[in-house]
Amino acid sequence: MNKERWVFNMKVLYFDCFSGISGDMTVGALMDLGVDPKMIEQELRKLNLEDEYELKWEKTIKKGISATKMKVILKSQQEAEAHHHEYEHHYHHHVDNHSHHHRHYDTIVQLIQDAELNESVKQLSLNIFERIGKAEGNIHNLPLEKVHFHEVGAIDSIVDIVATAVAIDQLQPDKIVSSPVPTGSGKIRIDHGIYPVPAPATLEILKNIPLQKCEIPFELTTPTGAGIIAALSQEFGTIPSMQVSQIGYGAGTKDFSDRPNVLRVFLGEMNSSK
Repeated sequence: MNKERWVFNMKVLYFDCFSGISGDMTVGALMDLGVDPKMIEQELRKLNLEDEYELKWEKTIKKGISATKMKVILKSQQEAEAHHHEYEHHYHHHVDNHSHHHRHYDTIVQLIQDAELNESVKQLSLNIFERIGKAEGNIHNLPLEKVHFHEVGAIDSIVDIVATAVAIDQLQPDKIVSSPVPTGSGKIRIDHGIYPVPAPATLEILKNIPLQKCEIPFELTTPTGAGIIAALSQEFGTIPSMQVSQIGYGAGTKDFSDRPNVLRVFLGEMNSSK
């Protein structure tokens, strides 16, 4: 007797990280895909941080591609737009004069747990922060509760991570797949000195995840971006066999000579059987 086979449609979300990934690029791409910005803003208000920042969304062109650009504007600093943890500004989140925006791991956990967010949004947000926190702890030989976040403790990074979790909760994909992750090359300056790319925390987070060679002399993947893709993706590889229905592009800030500085995401269905 032949076993009965069932065919069903699986909703798949694919991250094409050909120019790397950061938190703001992820949120921009998911908004460009179709997630409602007003819904994101409504959910973020539950963190009770709205007195510290405001969000701006805009369309921009990167090497001929229309993409969504998200900005977190810190109200406490007139120059805050220059210090968002996007590609070329990653360094600024490590220098001492912005330490008043840093938060410890336990503080961030309590902030998320106290918010009236969906349980799935809370769990995904906490999962991302835990991955980044453990990486920082391993590097500095500190227990998780003692970790003091340099970049990801900043308001804009909290917003990026929780907004990503809210967007994923709305999209409800059955499976998330990512391309191999390019980290870039060269060196960056952080408060401990000059370090090679990928930054120590980024490389620690991306352990056991396939990396893609890229000789662009810049930090393409930030710790926040690494934490997001490590927490979200169940597989890493080329585009799966699927029928694409929605496509989104999230813009970075820097312009590259040979490629659009965007994160591309697309949503579709793949047929599976059993």
